[in-house]
Amino acid sequence: MNVRLRGIGMTSPRTRERMVNRLRELGIRHPRVLDAMLNVPRHIFVEDAFASRAYEDNALPIGFGQTISQPYTVARMTELLIEAGPLRRVLEVGTGSGYQTAVLAQQVGKVYSVERIEALQDRAIRSLSDLKLRNIRLKHGDGYLGWHEYGPFDGILVTAAPMRLPEALLNQLAVGGVLVAPVGEAGNQMLHRVTRTEAGYETLPVEPAMFVPLLPGTA
Repeated sequence: MNVRLRGIGMTSPRTRERMVNRLRELGIRHPRVLDAMLNVPRHIFVEDAFASRAYEDNALPIGFGQTISQPYTVARMTELLIEAGPLRRVLEVGTGSGYQTAVLAQQVGKVYSVERIEALQDRAIRSLSDLKLRNIRLKHGDGYLGWHEYGPFDGILVTAAPMRLPEALLNQLAVGGVLVAPVGEAGNQMLHRVTRTEAGYETLPVEPAMFVPLLPGTA
């Protein structure tokens, strides 16, 4: 691994280990999730001015009114998505910085990720290409519509909060599949885990959340 990916000082592997220890203290238990949080260099997904803060448990701005989620949130959502077993195809709504995408790529067969802001997606493409991940497909598009061509998906992870779950995403979830998403207005959001059954959908409220809103359309 080159020096940029490995990191030095506040972006070093030792700093990453401290972050993972904090995640354990906060209740993250899945070993594959913890391994991914240790091995994916979060500092390459933030602006250079914030690199020294990359392994703090905080959300950080990435431009265009968007943020990179705090490490706990990334780990928790990933854990909720994969805890029922292996997933072959996962849809991510909101590529953002690409960090959650990279963590997901360590867990599942293939990640299909949609981002509405083209300039943000271009930046994510550059960061993800540095990691040479081969199981990610990216699209500039409207996250509310999902990615019908590649559905149904075994898992769907939504990284911004709609007021209610879009019908298109629920329809693209395979029977037995899991959707993890924050829902609600700012200041009153709840992270949900939704399982599709033969009879419909089972929704489990998990914990309070704080995300930027999920917006329709493209930019």
